[in-house]
Amino acid sequence: MPAISFQSVSKAFRTPRGTFTALDGVSFDIEPGEFFGLLGPNGAGKTTLISILAGLARATSGTVRVHGHDVQAEFAQARRQLGVVPQELVFDPFFTVREALRIQSGYFGVRGNDAWIDELLDSLGLADKAQSNMRQLSGGMKRRVLVAQALVHKPPVIVLDEPTAGVDVELRQTLWQFIARLNREGHTVLLTTHYLEEAEALCSRIAMLKAGKVVALERTSDLLQAASSNVLRFKTDGQLPPEFAERARVTGRIVQLPAHDAHEIELQLAAIRRAGLQVEDVEIRKPDLEDVFLDVMSARGQAQGAHA
Repeated sequence: MPAISFQSVSKAFRTPRGTFTALDGVSFDIEPGEFFGLLGPNGAGKTTLISILAGLARATSGTVRVHGHDVQAEFAQARRQLGVVPQELVFDPFFTVREALRIQSGYFGVRGNDAWIDELLDSLGLADKAQSNMRQLSGGMKRRVLVAQALVHKPPVIVLDEPTAGVDVELRQTLWQFIARLNREGHTVLLTTHYLEEAEALCSRIAMLKAGKVVALERTSDLLQAASSNVLRFKTDGQLPPEFAERARVTGRIVQLPAHDAHEIELQLAAIRRAGLQVEDVEIRKPDLEDVFLDVMSARGQAQGAHA
């Protein structure tokens, strides 16, 4: 039985301009114990899908099940299986961190779990904040409390919706060490993130959404192996010629271009030098998940994803 099952899930919203389709026939299963990544650009439908999974929104059509429990017909049973860390910082300003975790436990009928609360506080770097009022915490600390609240009832399925957006490196490392440990112990993890290096490092399988449709669904290793080219990377202060600019991934001074072989690399560098550009720190690397993501999201990639 899948830990999570999405079957033909669609969601349409009525707007002043007509009907907007946020999800269009999304179908895939996540197996127990998987660390699964859900990726896509802003507006692709990721948060809508998670809202339906968590029972915060209703699908227009299709079914969603958590360990066999329908999220609409068996809401309480399905929700008990889930620990959801939302994007937004939502907190009650009138309680301490420990009180917030005890109250969250009560929502799920869990009592006498102080030992687990202590472990959560320690594992997430919150032990010294246990008696602090929630409104006194920094944004990063509030994010840690949200994670602890999602895990306080020991759910078998953990859903992380952009959990490290805007947080510091220390929290990211602390969070991933703890979540990776829970995954090794058998918890299923569903992650959405814009930090593609995190998805590449953590997720064994990935689905990519574009305009509400699944355009890729593969093991992470298979996605990377299927990438058709290496990447030429260098630094320059000049403006790329148009024939390169449309294919390049540019971050500040760093330029990255797809290159199939050594001959193509030589031609590219020669053409760039002929354009009067000075290049430095030239290197060749294997494609990463960001390269694959950009390829899949392109018009060419969409045609490929249809066969995934």
